[in-house]
Amino acid sequence: MKIVVSKDELQGKLSNIQNIVEKRNTMPILSHFLLDAGKGVSSITATDLETALKEPLSVTVEKEGKICIPARKMFEIVREVDEDLVCESVDDQWLKIRAGASSFRLACLSSKEFPAWPGMEDMEEITIPAKTLADLIEKTVYSAGDSDTRYTLNGLLFHVMPGKLSAVGTDGHRLATITKSIEGRIAEEKKMIVPKKAAGELRKVLDKTDSDIRMTLSKNHVLFTIGDIQFLTRLIEGTYPNYEQVIPSANDKRMIVNRAAFSRALRRVSLMAKDKTNAVKMEVDENKVMVATSNPDMGEATDEVAAQYTGEKIVLGLNARYLIDIIDVMSSENVMLDMQGALHPVLIRDEQDADYRCVIMPMRI
Repeated sequence: MKIVVSKDELQGKLSNIQNIVEKRNTMPILSHFLLDAGKGVSSITATDLETALKEPLSVTVEKEGKICIPARKMFEIVREVDEDLVCESVDDQWLKIRAGASSFRLACLSSKEFPAWPGMEDMEEITIPAKTLADLIEKTVYSAGDSDTRYTLNGLLFHVMPGKLSAVGTDGHRLATITKSIEGRIAEEKKMIVPKKAAGELRKVLDKTDSDIRMTLSKNHVLFTIGDIQFLTRLIEGTYPNYEQVIPSANDKRMIVNRAAFSRALRRVSLMAKDKTNAVKMEVDENKVMVATSNPDMGEATDEVAAQYTGEKIVLGLNARYLIDIIDVMSSENVMLDMQGALHPVLIRDEQDADYRCVIMPMRI
């Protein structure tokens, strides 16, 4: 194999795969990407066995071939050189790289060791605008679990229904769900759990396009086709909790507060909260909300924000970090909090987006 490729082209494509390649040395091949140089189309592919990304690479091919190249080291080389690169493989084990006066010899692996692209069965297809899919992920992914023993919570639920798609994230303490319209027919509604890491990486790829995204659904995988890029992820097996049951319907006390002012107050007060719990006391009274925290090892803090509220005083204990995460991805000027009592879940909504609903479980204070 021998190719000529521009620094900017290769650097941009390699930056897309850095978080997908496996950094631990459990399987050396997973820290490599597959470079496939063909006369028709050339591409690079990276995988961690859970997620795979295949993207076209614009190169001049002098000799066709395939080779697996260390992703991190190649990215570092490309970032430091100043000119276009000439890459030539030697016996599937070495890659000679020249860029101006610089030259490198990089140890590689055979393309035969690279994992095969998974087959898909019982496929159905839906279409959704890239911006809409990015919004679904952004407004729910922060709520998904991290290394939770209930492994289904370590992913985003994509609930596909006729004409609409809901995304749901929860870690058992908080929940976020949003619903958007889609195109395409499905035989029956589907629930697919996409790993949190995969959803986060997909979100970055979606930022670079405005086109419609094709979602190809199968039993064990979902494939996102983004222009010439293919993003494949294995689904998490298991049953996701019934998220609709978690969303409170009897919360009869509503507070409306300026989103930015509320976020700033929470940030200031949480500086003094205990790192692990981020617990703050939220006291909602006539046309105002006060947030406070007390930490025996550090001190205390209070802040107050004007709010639209009439009714009896409510005092709640909440995780400030959870509230901030929700408020920060909303876009309207005001945020609505529907409450019932000190130990009942709080429903938080964007004033201008009825399809976005978030729930936080209270804490004892």
